Amino acid sequence: MITTTNAWGTGPDGKELKLFTFQNSHGTSVSVTNYGAIITSIRTIDASGVFSEIALGFDRAADYLSDNYIANCPYFGCIAGRYANRIAKGRFTLEGNTYTLAVNNGGNALHGGIRGFDKQVWDGQMIENPEGKGVELCYLSQHLEEGYPGNLKVTVKYMLSEKNELLISFKATTDQTTILNLTNHTYFNLSSCRENILGHRLLVNSSRQIESLNLIPTGNIQDITGSVFDFSREKTIGRDIDGLPDGYDTGFALGSEAGSLTFAARLSEETSGRKVEVFTDQPAVHVYTGYYIPEVNGHAGVSYGRYMGVALETQHYPDSPNHPHFPSTRLKPGETFESTTIFRFGLI
Repeated sequence: MITTTNAWGTGPDGKELKLFTFQNSHGTSVSVTNYGAIITSIRTIDASGVFSEIALGFDRAADYLSDNYIANCPYFGCIAGRYANRIAKGRFTLEGNTYTLAVNNGGNALHGGIRGFDKQVWDGQMIENPEGKGVELCYLSQHLEEGYPGNLKVTVKYMLSEKNELLISFKATTDQTTILNLTNHTYFNLSSCRENILGHRLLVNSSRQIESLNLIPTGNIQDITGSVFDFSREKTIGRDIDGLPDGYDTGFALGSEAGSLTFAARLSEETSGRKVEVFTDQPAVHVYTGYYIPEVNGHAGVSYGRYMGVALETQHYPDSPNHPHFPSTRLKPGETFESTTIFRFGLI
């Protein structure tokens, strides 16, 4: 396996940015930067034997730091946290205390706030273990950063195996009871952006939706069998999308046992012959079809925009702190949060 570490510019606080790249013997490669713990690139083989890009992102660090990108931030490839997805009105109560968060999405807190984990510079180093080679990234989120309680130590590992699996593992500890919901926010386009993702085929291992109103959970988990939201039988993303004003931005309850790795979703694209399968021990997968992806130029100058990528975000339910019957996202001192998600790349 080939690994490289390169200087990649300077972060917003003057900290050094690095780009870590690892490639297995099959030619599959992944690049990750310590800015936002972002997966900047995933290159896999297609049915014709050609390797090309399947993840939305940029070739230069400066593009992730640009005013245009930040103002319209689509969270390309990043780790979203301290709390991925939305918390209603940026408020929650924990152990009798009410916390007010930074709001950045229609009066709600989204993906950790104004300067969440996606805009922080992490400490990073290349690592190797029996699962493969990759990078370990660490970040200390200070007490009340973006309004969240507790000093939180987070470690994320990205490991690429010879099985063409990208393993993402999370570990976190806190010195004060807090809430935590972490996800990787990679957008996939298996056609290498030759076209949008509406022709991609998607299967989600669930027929239960986390019902929401204006993207905030109502508290109900509803059966969606036969509805436009039902991907329990594989279909193209675009088949039923016309009736949805902003496309899919939908959480699916997986119903797996806590801590057990389960199949969550499969995305495929016929022309390239590619597929990616998703496995997770998290209770939900959130499907976002990129309606609000801004018109920016990504890898090799390719034009992005609406529906040019789909994110398959493994995570806890949105707004869980305000719904006590949802799976808990509390983390207490002395506890260790651990979670694993796997993206398995292959051909149809």
